[in-house]
Amino acid sequence: MISLESKSTVYPILDKINSPADLRALDILSLPKLSNEIRDFLVQHVSKTGGHLAPSLGTVEVTLALHYVYNTPYDKLVWDTGHQAYGHKAVTGRRDRFDTLRQFGGLCGFPKPSESEYDTFAVGHAGTALSAAYGMARARDIKGEQFHVVAVVGDASISNGLSMEAMNNIGHAKDGKKTNMVVVLNDNEMSISHNVGAMAAHLNNILTGKTYQQARTKVGAWLERIPKVGRDVLRMTLRAEEALKGLMTPGTMFEEMGFTYYGPIDGHDVATMVEIFRRVREIKGPILLHVITRKGKGYAPAEANPEKFHGIAPFDPETGLLPPANPSAPPSYTQVFSDTMVELGDRRSDLVAITAAMADGTGLKAFGAKHPRRYFDVGIAEGHAVCMAAGMAREGIKPVVAIYSTFMQRAYDQIIHDVCMQKLPVVLALDRGGIVGEDGETHTGAFDLSFLRCVPNLVVMAPADESEMRNMIYTAVEYDGPIALRYPRGAGEGVPIHKEFHLMKIGKGALLREGKDVALLAVGRMVGVAQKAADLLEAKGISASVANMRFVKPLDEELLAQLAVKTKAFVTLEENAAEGGFGSAVAEYLEQKGWNDVSLKIIGLPDEFIEHGKPQTIREKYGLDPAGVTETVATFMENLAKTRRIS
Repeated sequence: MISLESKSTVYPILDKINSPADLRALDILSLPKLSNEIRDFLVQHVSKTGGHLAPSLGTVEVTLALHYVYNTPYDKLVWDTGHQAYGHKAVTGRRDRFDTLRQFGGLCGFPKPSESEYDTFAVGHAGTALSAAYGMARARDIKGEQFHVVAVVGDASISNGLSMEAMNNIGHAKDGKKTNMVVVLNDNEMSISHNVGAMAAHLNNILTGKTYQQARTKVGAWLERIPKVGRDVLRMTLRAEEALKGLMTPGTMFEEMGFTYYGPIDGHDVATMVEIFRRVREIKGPILLHVITRKGKGYAPAEANPEKFHGIAPFDPETGLLPPANPSAPPSYTQVFSDTMVELGDRRSDLVAITAAMADGTGLKAFGAKHPRRYFDVGIAEGHAVCMAAGMAREGIKPVVAIYSTFMQRAYDQIIHDVCMQKLPVVLALDRGGIVGEDGETHTGAFDLSFLRCVPNLVVMAPADESEMRNMIYTAVEYDGPIALRYPRGAGEGVPIHKEFHLMKIGKGALLREGKDVALLAVGRMVGVAQKAADLLEAKGISASVANMRFVKPLDEELLAQLAVKTKAFVTLEENAAEGGFGSAVAEYLEQKGWNDVSLKIIGLPDEFIEHGKPQTIREKYGLDPAGVTETVATFMENLAKTRRIS
């Protein structure tokens, strides 16, 4: 366990590791001590910045063994579920920047090639490592190069559809040539830990040994030369080997998919892993090495509660406790969703909740506890979650699928083909719509309004506050067709939440403030920003209407027509990509209806991926705060006045 007594910023071994070359110069006996130093280092830094602590604590020894054996960065390490990789960052020249982890302009919380040559592939979503690594390996072979490729896959990611597609391709290549690459399966659920013992270790020593592998190859080649009988004997021999391994290891499935399987191996025994990696490095074909690790390893609070420390805000490293919550703070949108789903679940016996490995993150854990038979966590399988919901809806069940906006991208085909094409009453609840902050570009929900509003039969809405959020959930559950509810991360606006539900009229917005010069048309959390900006514009002599449009699809055309007549100037506000989003919908409406005399300014996220940092910092950078909106609108009105004077 990590000792947090008499803390010092000095780490005798880690402070000398500026690259994996320094690591490889160490005596192997130093690696356990270095493992402890890295864990202490990660706890101290993540306690200040927040981040994905428990997964990275569990992969420290795996990380060290890989960099110790393989000649990185020439040899390629490809991480899946990149929150495992903090230790990797610490030994690849980024140790001195860890105080900037997930901060604006600082280290990214996930592997990022633009940050380091040791990060071979950008990751943030699970399931990508196998496909990417296989692509690298095949590119290597085409170019006649010799580097090794290793994919490190988190245990939950192995069941992801993309991972399974990749494994099927890797193990049974079309051209019949087995590709040399290693897959490290990091299993931290301890479901088969009983296999980590003397028998498994002895079997691995035999099966990975050079003598065994050479004999296996030579005997196989000799038997193949004997007509029929030899081939029959070879098949029987291979079956016997498979039976032996199948009795003692869980790798039969991987072997059937074309991999040579070794494991399970204690993922915290760094010396053993170094030896195993050295052996499998010399074995041809695709290898799957199964390692057992403990999430949160070495830090007692994280071991006791790995879910809490999977992704955690700044905390007290001595106790593992978060700062006390502000009792007067408004509830988060996720909490409102959670509470409302439980309440609606009590009312409706046909209501089910589905998520894809994000029970805590989406707030559905409470629903699962109250209504376990109507709660489904399908694992990291977003497409399956949506298609399963479609099947349930076809049979008269009311499914609510709660998935982060950025992860819902993976289920786009199912949204179109399986839900909307059939007009099935599935509720898509997209958490983390818009800016998410420190998780950055892989997690920012910047595209959902754009990719959802173009789908026929789908209603798309976004609440302005937590009270509206509650009524939108109720409305979505009552609606007889496909409907998507998109809401932000973080606290609500602090408005009162009424106990009684109110059924909202589909496609109907609300005029919150009347003005004569310009109409601010906003959706979601940008409604509050628009109201504050209107106050600032008033001080500049600009009178602004503010409309809470509520629905991106269908638009409230009656309200738009009313405002078009009055102001002749629209400004749309959304926390979404400006391309193809809510503003584009308004532009299309103006063109279709012939409102050629109405000028339009679209305010949204730019055509780029949004970096990590505090949400307020990001909003200020892109002009999505009240001051930024005020400046943009004032400039727009000034230029518009000049144009109109000239004309």
